[in-house]
Amino acid sequence: MPTRELPLEVNIIISIKNCMKLILVLVVLLSIMLTSPAYGHKLISHDDAHRSFDKALPIPDHKISWAIYENLGVNEAKYYSFEAKAGDSFYASIVIPKIQGLEEYAPTIVLVDPRFIQEEIVDMDSQLATEKYQYEGEYPGREFYEPFGQVTYWERQEIKTEIPADGKYYIIVMDERNQSGKYSLAVGTIEDFSGGDFFTILPKAWFDTKIFVNDYASILIFFIVLSAIIAIPIFVIKKRKQKLIVT
Repeated sequence: MPTRELPLEVNIIISIKNCMKLILVLVVLLSIMLTSPAYGHKLISHDDAHRSFDKALPIPDHKISWAIYENLGVNEAKYYSFEAKAGDSFYASIVIPKIQGLEEYAPTIVLVDPRFIQEEIVDMDSQLATEKYQYEGEYPGREFYEPFGQVTYWERQEIKTEIPADGKYYIIVMDERNQSGKYSLAVGTIEDFSGGDFFTILPKAWFDTKIFVNDYASILIFFIVLSAIIAIPIFVIKKRKQKLIVT
């Protein structure tokens, strides 16, 4: 019994539906990755200009969980600022991407108390004006895998303290060992994502993470898959049209 040829319009609809199903599967898989408990940080983008107190990169709310990707050169320092009130709990940490050459990389974190800032001059060796946090563990350090960006990091030092007074505080991440490298500064502990973030902030964070760890292969694969998703229904439609013309 001969098979009945479906109309072109029906085949187009079926192809589009199949494509939409594939896209939906990818979105679900991406959402699972994005909502993983291991990834709780919102990424703060920047233009790398925060190299002094007056150009410090503002952290919107130090209680919200933020991450900042950085490249730091020899004898360089990066500055960040945040507003806080007396009694607030404060958390910050440094992690290093597991990249060859960074096994013993460990920049210093300095927390600057605003009560002791005068004319933006701070004595980094004064325990009155600052609290300096250096990594004192073993190298290359304890590892943890972050499934959102599929990246392994080495853990470094953490800050867990209570804010002593109201004011504008500064975080300085600096090189004291004549080394250059990459680090991620995490601030805050409260995860704060809305539904819209899954299609705006988080996809951009994924790309930024891949660029941060020099994983350009994953970006290439993503665009190949995306191109295939777009090209498949177009290819099917053209084939159907050519078949109709021939017959």
